[in-house]
Amino acid sequence: MSVPIDASDEVLSGEAVAIDVQPVGFLLRALGALIDMVLGFAVFILWLFLRIWLLDAGVLDDATDRIATVAALVVSFVVLPITMEVAMKGRSLGKLAVGGRIVRVDGGAAGFRHAFIRALLGVLEIYGTFGGIAVLTGAFNARSQRLGDLVAGTYSQRVRTPRLVPLVPILPPELGGWAQIADVARLPDRLARRISQFLQSAPRMVPAARARVAQDLLTEAMPYVSPMPPAHPEAVLIGITVLRRERERRALENSDRRAEKLTGRRVGV
Repeated sequence: MSVPIDASDEVLSGEAVAIDVQPVGFLLRALGALIDMVLGFAVFILWLFLRIWLLDAGVLDDATDRIATVAALVVSFVVLPITMEVAMKGRSLGKLAVGGRIVRVDGGAAGFRHAFIRALLGVLEIYGTFGGIAVLTGAFNARSQRLGDLVAGTYSQRVRTPRLVPLVPILPPELGGWAQIADVARLPDRLARRISQFLQSAPRMVPAARARVAQDLLTEAMPYVSPMPPAHPEAVLIGITVLRRERERRALENSDRRAEKLTGRRVGV
């Protein structure tokens, strides 16, 4: 279970479980777009230097020069962004720098159609207005989507997140006596997984939501735990999880011993 959030910002799995994904913030998104703009202008400036050399060498005439310049504009500001985004699966130089990736609003991978729409509208809202339309649009929606994202149905998802250190629950000292006589064998596996997920995410939850979710989970677990110790709800949930873990460990050890007796050799050798 998790802290309730705005449903419009959730991505749901096939089991209707909210997946914890976050959009790139407005300022980081603007920084990434600026880096991509600099790259596009750098490619076009390289063409200008090449154009001067070709004109001096007499390779280009006026008509060919105009056509080549238009082609260079299209390549720098349309073809290059599309190619990078498709080849790098939703990323670009700027998005790599800020830890973002373009995805569909449902969390799926964006494709060529999405990149094409974003690049075409990007000419207007980024290069045509020096980012003015993109800034105005992105500043007033929760996912910092620019006009191209709104039309294409995409947003920039944060993919650079801190690695989570798995939390191994330890039995609270006040529950030592209770653990000797407690029975948690009837606890459903689905509920046990939800309790384990809560304990992993509890340190990152706000105190009020943490206490409420712990109490709700304990209320669900009460019919399957005997006896119920008079302790803090979260401490009881930790105790239940530790006992379940020990029960599963003993079950695996017993299974290994039975297999050794049947086969006459140690399992895994």
